[in-house]
Amino acid sequence: MSTVSPDKRRKMESALNQLKKHTVVVADTGDFNAIDEYKPQDATTNPSLILAAAKMPAYQHLLDQAINYGIAKGGTEEEQVAHTMDKLFVTFGLEILKKVPGRVSTEVDARLSFDKDEMVAKALGLIALYKEAGISKERVLIKLSSTWEGIQAGKELEEKHGVHCNMTLLFSFAQAVACAEAKVTLISPFVGRILDWYKENTDRKSYEPHEDPGVLSVTKIYNYYKKFGYTTVVMGASFRNTGQVKALTGCDLLTISPGLLAELSQDHSSITEMLNVEKGTHLFAFPLLMSHVTKFLGPLEGTLSLSEAATDWLFSDQP
Repeated sequence: MSTVSPDKRRKMESALNQLKKHTVVVADTGDFNAIDEYKPQDATTNPSLILAAAKMPAYQHLLDQAINYGIAKGGTEEEQVAHTMDKLFVTFGLEILKKVPGRVSTEVDARLSFDKDEMVAKALGLIALYKEAGISKERVLIKLSSTWEGIQAGKELEEKHGVHCNMTLLFSFAQAVACAEAKVTLISPFVGRILDWYKENTDRKSYEPHEDPGVLSVTKIYNYYKKFGYTTVVMGASFRNTGQVKALTGCDLLTISPGLLAELSQDHSSITEMLNVEKGTHLFAFPLLMSHVTKFLGPLEGTLSLSEAATDWLFSDQP
């Protein structure tokens, strides 16, 4: 009876299946068909992804449900729109949870990024909508911007309400350390957005995966977390190419767009685990003091302020 060697078996497997052996793969989409096809553990959504999905005829009924809900809630036109959007995000989340065994991330309006109390209130409202539909808060991650106020909102939600948070709009090491100190569940550092900044603001326009600034940033954060035993986990996000994804194989989680999931499923090259707990814990590093974190949390790695980053992201169709 013939047997297939381990090397040959790896070559037969897709890069996506190989990746799943080292990392929790998360689908970055609101398209249920893509989730069905690639079978991720979790799924993440954001306003631009929900907007794209809501434009598809197949999901028109979900949009209609949300609009009817907003009208029924009454209030001013602005309040009805807010109720409609909350319902739409949760409705998509509910449908996604029928297709993934894990969790869905649902985002708090980025325009609240500098108001802690408003973020907490909005998050609890979203969790209440899930509860009304019979979904436990354990299956939901609330996405919050990683501003100082957002991090404090995450801390309060985790400590006082048992709500798990996914800190997004994260571009710097200081933000990552502040999130870990706040003991939030998960962070989503933006690999592609960091690369975009370097390409737009330096003379260099291309990078190999192992020297990609976004990849290096996430690697540094991951290793630091493992070195100092933080419970917060790292989910790389905002990928521009599969090279970035492969270079972070072994990261706790990676959230990947359907387009890149498709490329990885057709790619049969061997991939290697690049990150793991053992490597991280054995690195030489000093802990970053919170006094330094608060000093540097305003500016990011570069010259882009958090306010500019939140605004640019809010009105962009790029992840």
